Amino acid sequence: MNEPVSVNELGTTTVLPTEEQQQKVNFRGWLKPTFSPEHGVLIVLFGSFLTGAALAQTWNYCTNVALICAFFALQTEHPLIVQLKQRSTWKPRYLIWAGIYGIIAVSLAVWLWIQSPILVWIYALVLCGLMIDVVAVFRRKHKSILNELIIFAAICLSTPLAYAATTGNLSLEALAMWILNTLFFGSAIFTIKLRRKKTSSLKPGIIYHSIASAIAIGFFALGWLKLFTALAFAIALIKFAVVIVFRKWYTQAKFHSVALLESRFALFYIAVAAISVLPAHLPK
Repeated sequence: MNEPVSVNELGTTTVLPTEEQQQKVNFRGWLKPTFSPEHGVLIVLFGSFLTGAALAQTWNYCTNVALICAFFALQTEHPLIVQLKQRSTWKPRYLIWAGIYGIIAVSLAVWLWIQSPILVWIYALVLCGLMIDVVAVFRRKHKSILNELIIFAAICLSTPLAYAATTGNLSLEALAMWILNTLFFGSAIFTIKLRRKKTSSLKPGIIYHSIASAIAIGFFALGWLKLFTALAFAIALIKFAVVIVFRKWYTQAKFHSVALLESRFALFYIAVAAISVLPAHLPK
């Protein structure tokens, strides 16, 4: 069977891949798993989940299943959104892996729902967040402040997910912790946007941190959060102050350095928030 060839200007002959070979190459590419390139969202996911598990003050097999479910739910969003952004051409790889991750996440979610029916409310919020994200992509507002806050809120739902899956119920403290986590991780939006000329104003960040601080204080005043849990948000204020003081470095530094700074503050917050809800001695 003759193989297709091409001859360049120097007279060199090159064998071109056949249609069958191209299909094999494409098929192998489709089998390569997709993973979210933004490692920061994994810190948000696992950190929020950890605070929810700490609040539950125990860890059982349902907690493990909920963690796996949350991870695959997050991974479902990435290929789906990428495909929607590139909707002019269909990418089988993104569709395949969005489907695989989605089936795993939904299957585990259904099993958890059978164990703890209260989880249906959390699933409803996650679905609303995904729908809003999809609409934002179509409207080209995926990176707007409002949409990014909604995305953080959806990811931080791993807090009540961990709590409800472990205990079988929800509490005001778990919901308050979810909002506190959203407020803290959402604060990164306003520091990161300082690196861009169009969004370099400090005013939105100052307003956001003021409102978020008032909410944290309000949760403590209402008895929904412990004092030290509410005070954990002060770490976001410290980070914002550091960014303002070293603003020139922050706006000119490589993104890797900025990501390390954000990650360290995030890990510090997670540790403080998780420890603050633990009792002196865990129940046996």
